[in-house]
Amino acid sequence: MKDKFRIIECMIVVISLLLVLTGYSFLQKSSFFFLQNQTKEPIKFGATYMTMNNPFFEVVNDEIENEIKQRGDVLYTMDPALSVDKQIEHIQRLIQMDIDVLFVNPIDNTKLHDVLEECRKKGIIVIAVDTNLDSNDYVSYTVTSDNYLAGVLAAQDMMTQKESANIVLLEHSQTASGSSRIQGFVDTIESHPEYKIVARKECEGQLENAMPCIFSILNEDISFDVIMALNDPSALGAMAALEVYGREDVLVYGVDGTPETKVLIKDGKMRATSAQFPIQMGQKAIEIAYQLLEKKPLKTNETKISVTLITSENINDFSLAGWQ
Repeated sequence: MKDKFRIIECMIVVISLLLVLTGYSFLQKSSFFFLQNQTKEPIKFGATYMTMNNPFFEVVNDEIENEIKQRGDVLYTMDPALSVDKQIEHIQRLIQMDIDVLFVNPIDNTKLHDVLEECRKKGIIVIAVDTNLDSNDYVSYTVTSDNYLAGVLAAQDMMTQKESANIVLLEHSQTASGSSRIQGFVDTIESHPEYKIVARKECEGQLENAMPCIFSILNEDISFDVIMALNDPSALGAMAALEVYGREDVLVYGVDGTPETKVLIKDGKMRATSAQFPIQMGQKAIEIAYQLLEKKPLKTNETKISVTLITSENINDFSLAGWQ
């Protein structure tokens, strides 16, 4: 009987020892994987937008940066301030920093070919944001708003407000997004001769450039009653110029959906803006970036986010405090 108890005691000791060893081995492995995750090399992202003077790009970049930080990775954001030479220089610097992904909002959609070819040779994933390049050979994916529709919606609304109009266009023709918006507007009124374009001005989408553009037209005594601006900052510049001259009879259209323009629409001072969704754009861009890094198959190489026209009739459906 004593022998039986001794055998049982020995079995208990052996089993306990095995459990301790197994647990120790598991802890070793868990610690190893934990340390691996803690010491993994962070993925490096680079971003360059045409200008950080435009709050739209700040919102897009914030969404991208939030996700990157949560994953323990790194984002380097550059501001070329509307200089294509600086943008090329910045991208070259990011290449030297061994980035894995580049988010690019091209200032000129034809002049980045060489530097983006360098990215391709280095295996860097390139994602175009807000505006596309003239060739898909240099980009892995493109995330934009439906820029053409933005112009179409503005023109359609204008024709419900006026039986005829003399129109001023504020443009940034070097960018695909700006060109598409104006083209959507122009194509929509093309078969309606009662709507005439009386002036076209390049303003690079900047408030400080749009204001003197409108001043020059007012000083030339050109008759107009509608302004179609490629974005909200240039629409705000136009509004400031009109206020100086006391012109409250002009319908002003923009594209973006900034808090400032929504307040003006609410107050009846501005007619409409084709609202973009920069939060959604940033979220989509970083989602696609990680999918490409993980080599997941994608059904398409482009996402086009729809736009919504905000007018006095539906302004109460939108928050005035922030972006969509």
